[in-house]
Amino acid sequence: MSNILIADSGATKTAWCLISNGKKKSIQTQGLSPFFLNTAQIIDILNNELWKKVKVETIDEIYFYGTGCSTKENQHIVAKAFKNQYPKAKVVVAHDMLGAAKSVCHHTKGIACILGTGSSACFFDGKKIAKSRTGLGYALGDEGSGSYLGRKIIQYYLYDTFDAELKLSFEKRFNVDKNTIFENVYKKPFPQRYIASFCVFLSENRGHFMIENIIEDGLIDFFFRHLIKFNESWKHPIHFVGSIAFYFKDVIKDLCNNYGFELGKVIKKPMDGLADLYLDKTK
Repeated sequence: MSNILIADSGATKTAWCLISNGKKKSIQTQGLSPFFLNTAQIIDILNNELWKKVKVETIDEIYFYGTGCSTKENQHIVAKAFKNQYPKAKVVVAHDMLGAAKSVCHHTKGIACILGTGSSACFFDGKKIAKSRTGLGYALGDEGSGSYLGRKIIQYYLYDTFDAELKLSFEKRFNVDKNTIFENVYKKPFPQRYIASFCVFLSENRGHFMIENIIEDGLIDFFFRHLIKFNESWKHPIHFVGSIAFYFKDVIKDLCNNYGFELGKVIKKPMDGLADLYLDKTK
């Protein structure tokens, strides 16, 4: 029976699943983005954080889905690192959007959406991504994402739009002021993650009309900018991956009904679906 190693990698962390003897083993390491790391640096991280936890002599197949892996050049950077340890293994390196699509669609046609810190959508034809609509990043787009919704929360607070109840709740929850927010958004690294961190305020205050408006307006923007652009949206299920989709599934369900879409799977993490997909392959 084949030993299969799967990875879903972002810039900060990588979720791994080793499938061996019909069982799944989960491992986590830091992110392995070829935007920030070269092959030697990736090898060093693998040696220190992964291989000692894998504990199998051979790995037959490696499937790595990661941010920054949309180009052949970046795919080669990552693949070369795996070949250093397992030169005979089959190594497939692809973009995280493909991993998300496979996690929810498996081998069937469908629309796959990522709604996490960022956002994007694609039409998966059962084998590959046939059409895609990638986000413009947290500064220009990423409609419906954590950074998009987090930005709205910050705006409501700094523009003094929240009512007294919500404003007090916000200040108790985060203990920040305008200078602190500006420092993190405009001067420190990874501002999109900082902005997205405020989304917990939405889930903690469901039912308040201002909170519901922020959630619904942000997700409507995603549907309008991306999903209605696919003719396939009315022909195939629409699946969602990511924490925003997972926690606000009720709003997504209502919007799908309003647009006449069929809601498919909604999962928090791509690995939840990828592990099952490749486990079936070994049976």
